[in-house]
Amino acid sequence: MTFNPYHVALAVIGIIVILSRWLPRLVSRREPASAPLMILFGASASLMVPGLPVVPDPRVSPLPWELISELTVIVALFGTGMRIDSLRPWRRWAPTVRMLAVAMPITIFAVAGLSVWIVGLTLAGAILLGAVLAPTDPVLAAEVQVGPPQEGAEHPVRFALTTEAGLNDGLAFPFVYLGLIVAAQGLAVDAWGLEWFLRDVIYRIGVGSAMGWAGGRMLGYILFAVPRYSTLAETGSGVIALAGVLLCYGSTELIEGYGFIAVVIMGLTLRRIEEHHVFHRRLHDFSESIEHALTALLLIGLGAVLPTLLVDLTWRLVLIALVLLLVIRPLSGWIALLGSDLHLRDRAVVSVYGVRGVGSIYYLCYAGSHVEFINESQLWSLVGLVILLSTILHGFSVGWAMDQITPEEGKSRSWR
Repeated sequence: MTFNPYHVALAVIGIIVILSRWLPRLVSRREPASAPLMILFGASASLMVPGLPVVPDPRVSPLPWELISELTVIVALFGTGMRIDSLRPWRRWAPTVRMLAVAMPITIFAVAGLSVWIVGLTLAGAILLGAVLAPTDPVLAAEVQVGPPQEGAEHPVRFALTTEAGLNDGLAFPFVYLGLIVAAQGLAVDAWGLEWFLRDVIYRIGVGSAMGWAGGRMLGYILFAVPRYSTLAETGSGVIALAGVLLCYGSTELIEGYGFIAVVIMGLTLRRIEEHHVFHRRLHDFSESIEHALTALLLIGLGAVLPTLLVDLTWRLVLIALVLLLVIRPLSGWIALLGSDLHLRDRAVVSVYGVRGVGSIYYLCYAGSHVEFINESQLWSLVGLVILLSTILHGFSVGWAMDQITPEEGKSRSWR
């Protein structure tokens, strides 16, 4: 009997997904450990199962990885915006703003400094690496995020981590472009600084926000208003909403806005229209199913290539990965939240639990397509290791950590 290798691969993927979702439930009702298990099972399958098709190496063929990770992040960001039941009171956004405006830049430049000092990257490459590793991931952070639409569970910690993950993917882009500019023009800040600030920070963030708001309003009009007696929202069709998300993202990118910002703002805006309509929950669940399927393929694929990627791992890269996860992220988050209304335990959880994942894959593919990194294979080793260690840290401890946050009756003052 002849075995088709692609049929074998499909069977292996099915086994890995089922085991990764089922095994954690033998000891807990939660499933955050499924992400690292998919990576580890994917690596085991690539080493132990003969005849499997070769997964494209992202160092040689980055395009498939870039496209799939980009689509995964788009769907996840839209779903993140859809989860937020209420935007007010506005003071609840204070921890999010602190994490985006303080913790994220600290993380980027701390990683960049270590990369120059320890690995010997150029300054441009180091800034790009910092932008690649800084964003927390909206895809793998479900256990720390708020609940689905109309479910509640919007504790200050969950709200801060959800909104941070939703917005920092798009806000990493100015630093990506900063690294590209430094690579092309050097450190002559007086020659390009103002243009970078006006174009890559002000214009592109502004366009992304405006397009997201307009896209959300337009999609809401199509879903809930026209035709008046036979609206699409009554049909439960999530496909047209997903099509609207892709349209919003693509059109925003065409006019050089940040599409990642556009889709999360679109989700936030659409959620405000007919906010108690059951369609919001159906749409969220539909997009979440797509997100989970794409994420599973990416994590299993990452696991399959991880043994090859880690061949180029050095102690310097391991040191950067450990310092990022155990020192830079917690310390930058703690600094950012100093003086906030969050309780000490809540501040600690927000500071620590910023999982890295699919977004880092996309950004490294994107950055690598625009500039030639020194020792690019080693950087893929670093990113692969960071994702593995981050998902392990997150997956096997976050359930306990979320049990330690301040109970609802003891919410921070900013929520009153």
